[in-house]
Amino acid sequence: MKLNFHHKLFGYLVNEAWLDYWTAVHMAMGAFICKVALWCGASDLMAVSWVAIIGVLWEILEWYIESWRPYGTKRKWMNNTISDLVVEIGLAIWMVI
Repeated sequence: MKLNFHHKLFGYLVNEAWLDYWTAVHMAMGAFICKVALWCGASDLMAVSWVAIIGVLWEILEWYIESWRPYGTKRKWMNNTISDLVVEIGLAIWMVI
């Protein structure tokens, strides 16, 4: 029964573009940027800020290059953009706590 719930949950997240391959890339890059900023002497706040700034700039660049079309609808594009920013910034926050 639990397995069926997980399949439905992940199916929804993938079908509505909350999760995809690039979500993992955003998590990895958020962690990498945060760690490099910390190694370079940035404060915890600045390290997380760098992740947020670079993440937002990346999403703006992605919009100008691809627009929403690869996701099928603007709603799915918005879901994916929110998800990408939440996972990368959230992971950076988790790293500095």
